[in-house]
Amino acid sequence: MSPLETLRRMNRIAGWPLLTATFLARLPVSMSLIGMLTLVTVQTGSVAAAGLLSGVFAMGQAAGGPVIARFADRYGQRRPVLVMSLVDAVLMAVLVSTVNAGAALPVLVVLAVLAGACLPQVGPMARTRWVGLIGKGPDRGAERERSVGAAMSVEGVLDETSFVLGPALVGVLTVTLSPSASVLGAAVLIGVFGAVFALHPTAPPGSAPSAGGGGRVLTPALVVLAVPMFAQGLFFGGMSTGVTAFAAASGHGDLSGLMYAVMGTSSAVAGLLMASVPLTFTLTARVRWAGAALLVLTLPLYLPHSAATLAVAMFALGWAIGPHIVSLFGLVERSSPPARMSQAMSVVLSCLILGQSLGSMTAGSLADQFGHQGAFALASLGGLVSVATTVLVLRARWYRRAETGAEAVTGVGPAG
Repeated sequence: MSPLETLRRMNRIAGWPLLTATFLARLPVSMSLIGMLTLVTVQTGSVAAAGLLSGVFAMGQAAGGPVIARFADRYGQRRPVLVMSLVDAVLMAVLVSTVNAGAALPVLVVLAVLAGACLPQVGPMARTRWVGLIGKGPDRGAERERSVGAAMSVEGVLDETSFVLGPALVGVLTVTLSPSASVLGAAVLIGVFGAVFALHPTAPPGSAPSAGGGGRVLTPALVVLAVPMFAQGLFFGGMSTGVTAFAAASGHGDLSGLMYAVMGTSSAVAGLLMASVPLTFTLTARVRWAGAALLVLTLPLYLPHSAATLAVAMFALGWAIGPHIVSLFGLVERSSPPARMSQAMSVVLSCLILGQSLGSMTAGSLADQFGHQGAFALASLGGLVSVATTVLVLRARWYRRAETGAEAVTGVGPAG
């Protein structure tokens, strides 16, 4: 299945309006972090304060995202996502106003935590929606697996593209308008397209609780997946900081975004191609091989480079990223109780957000002390943690789907 055919398959299932809304509604996740960092630095002159607010915003996302997703699983996606999208748009606008008004740092911290916690994580809920739509369709058995694989591929590409395009959009809005415009732009996107996503006819109705039903979310199968996803976040934090440090030191500071986009391009293509991988190449094997490639392909980053040769190395590295993320989310779908899939997806994505936030803060200090290669070391660490976890701890039997295609084996009994 070619990348174009993968997209056509998704279009046949639900149409381009849903794909467009899910993409634009997830841009605020990356835009708000970078935009806030830029806005607070410009307004206060304090990088430390900017880093603090960006960090607590990310922590708010990591804590609030699974809670919103749980309400979406229980009551349906329409009401929770609609309400929280509108509330978050208002909170981000208030946060911008208080920053520009010179409010005290504790006030800004509280608002940043609230704004982060109220930002709905559209990506996990979109994945859940696709799985539900595929389950209602005619596909069964191997064909269903291919459709689910296609959905995870497309969603992985949308996530990655949003993490690449979001910061670039922040830069455009900051230069052409003002630093405030980047955060306000994120507020408008979540307010408008979060509502569009919530009100789309494909929104699932939710699952009523049943005695002993629902299943546990934090099973060993899911907890193990959270580790390589956190490692993927560390990787992103190290790579983005390392590329920025390299570009600045080599006098090509304006090329950092373009160089990072090169990696995102190959990653997106590789992610789409995962839908055509034979089903005999299991998801657990894919995660292991992708994690190993993630580690090995960071090694050329430590060689002497020009801007062009580093871009080539990053292009090669991108071919491991897409398969790693797509395969991890495919395993999340296998290990999640259907009634709580949005929450499970959100928990794992929160680990990526936390890893990227921590990685960015740590990589900055490493780059100051050891140059861009110090930041790249964090990317290598991410690959090492991922492959070590998936080789030593991951168990394929946890993720085997029953013959009906409706249940996943999680390795644990039902929740009490």
